[in-house]
Amino acid sequence: MTARARVRQTMVAEIKQAARAQVATSGAAGLSLRLVCRDLGMSSSAIYRYFASRDELLTALILDGYDAVGAAAEEADATSGERGPRERFARIAAAVRAWALQHPHEYALLYGSPVPGYSAPPETIGPATRVAVAFARVLVDAHHASHPDVAAIPMQRADLDPGISAVLPAFAALPDDLIADGLMAWTSVFGLISFELFGHLVGSVADPTVFFASQVARIADGLNLE
Repeated sequence: MTARARVRQTMVAEIKQAARAQVATSGAAGLSLRLVCRDLGMSSSAIYRYFASRDELLTALILDGYDAVGAAAEEADATSGERGPRERFARIAAAVRAWALQHPHEYALLYGSPVPGYSAPPETIGPATRVAVAFARVLVDAHHASHPDVAAIPMQRADLDPGISAVLPAFAALPDDLIADGLMAWTSVFGLISFELFGHLVGSVADPTVFFASQVARIADGLNLE
């Protein structure tokens, strides 16, 4: 890497770090290139050499976030060793929750309220599915272990989008009802995390860690994971 490239890499990292700090205090909707420049002591025009707009900077933060939580999920599964699908599922869910608790503002950027006026570009789709793919692999492995000779049939459920097999290719190997169950499990895990992170379990749950583990176990029961 050239000296110029290293300087650019450093500046991009500093800009994103300042932007994350701003999102933490003012929310994603309050992200401002002008304020980022002020925090970094940059001229208001200098930042445009690195990011053409606020939305481009926001997209960079979103991509980083999706890749980080996706990597956490993938690592949890990769280090599961010879554990069965049930334990793999629980480890992935726990890793996603741990990442969310350590990075609450980044989690809120990814899974909280949409940012007014911002539309995520197609390049965010792949990183956004990394956690879902990790969960899907568990379901696929479990299904193949119990149905080694059964081929997937064309999608027939009207409530499922046939395009899901393009976004999540692993799901193409599953029957419709298991795809629906997998989607329900995925959204349930994130629902538990969101309710905890955004304070909606206060006064209802004494120990969020214990509650989360018990509910993930119930979700695994619904998926017949062993």
